[in-house]
Amino acid sequence: MDFNMKKLASDAGIFFTRAVQFTEEKFGQAEKTELDANFENLLARADSTKNWTEKILRQTEVLLQPNPSARVEEFLYEKLDRKVPSRVTNGELLAQYMAEAASELGPTTPYGKTLIKVAEAEKRLGAAERDFIHMASINFLTPLRNFLEGDWKTISKERRLLQNRRLDLDACKARLKKAKAAEAKATTVPDFQETRPRNYILSASASAAEQELRVAQTEFDRQAEVTRLLLEGISSTHVNHLRCLHEFVESQTTYYAQCYRHMLDLQKQLGRFPGTFVGTTEPTSPPLSSTSPTTTAATMPVGPSVAGLAPPGEAALRLEEVAPPASGTRKARVLYDYEAADSSELALLADELITVYSLPGMDPDWLIGERGNKKGKVPVTYLELLS
Repeated sequence: MDFNMKKLASDAGIFFTRAVQFTEEKFGQAEKTELDANFENLLARADSTKNWTEKILRQTEVLLQPNPSARVEEFLYEKLDRKVPSRVTNGELLAQYMAEAASELGPTTPYGKTLIKVAEAEKRLGAAERDFIHMASINFLTPLRNFLEGDWKTISKERRLLQNRRLDLDACKARLKKAKAAEAKATTVPDFQETRPRNYILSASASAAEQELRVAQTEFDRQAEVTRLLLEGISSTHVNHLRCLHEFVESQTTYYAQCYRHMLDLQKQLGRFPGTFVGTTEPTSPPLSSTSPTTTAATMPVGPSVAGLAPPGEAALRLEEVAPPASGTRKARVLYDYEAADSSELALLADELITVYSLPGMDPDWLIGERGNKKGKVPVTYLELLS
């Protein structure tokens, strides 16, 4: 108990001395040992690395999981060392809703069949997103988080210890300065009654202060070297983070390539292909670059033509030679604008009425449409058949 009380009193005295030294430095009443320029640069680079790593980590988490409530839930599971439960992605949830809607609204109707096709594509997109999130978390987020929770905590601990050693060193310098000043003053203005005892005491006090200063300087130099080695290790951290960044880009490239492939397959199924704009005839936003549409279409990967997807009997079909059947023609209202992909198709405008009919051997997703003296293939999903 006595030992503990003595240690507590000693620790309290050290804390008080450091507090006094720190306060006097803030008010400019005490000298402060400055670190060399290279050491200061290492400190600044470490602080910058820590700050930007935190920002990149947080924003990457937002990118992978935009829902803040879900991020908080995952954080709590990690802190409790429990496995994060599997969560359905937004794409998979959308696919589920579309499939249920198609089942209820009629899976054999044009709208229902399209819902089923889009649902399958959205399910594949959701699975690709899940794989991307998993790989990005392992290859990118985990190394960044390990740096902040491991290496940076060690660096911060050693920096705090270095700060304490510097305060101790400057406090010893201040005590030695005061002891020497008092000794010099006593030599200049002696006390004739007690000259020898007082001079002896002042000299002993100065010697003790010098000894404390040497010990404090040694401890400070040793701690400065330890901290310097840790700060120089930031270069290795940058190399590691660079490798992780490359892996993140690879994962993201794979993810978007899968998404493009899935959507291209969906476009083929729906009769829409890259380079075909479906919408109003007027552009809703300015072009992103000065590249001409012809050049853009030439550089974009384009799927097979509609004629290539048609049955053999339809591939040789010449629409100008086709006559409508005596019976079986129907009126149809156009639901959405449609721009013809080639000369065999008929461009459509929303809400217009056209005459449609089917021919033997045609793809069931297509009909022949007529408007005045114009004739061409039209997709069934863009039409509402009237009685």
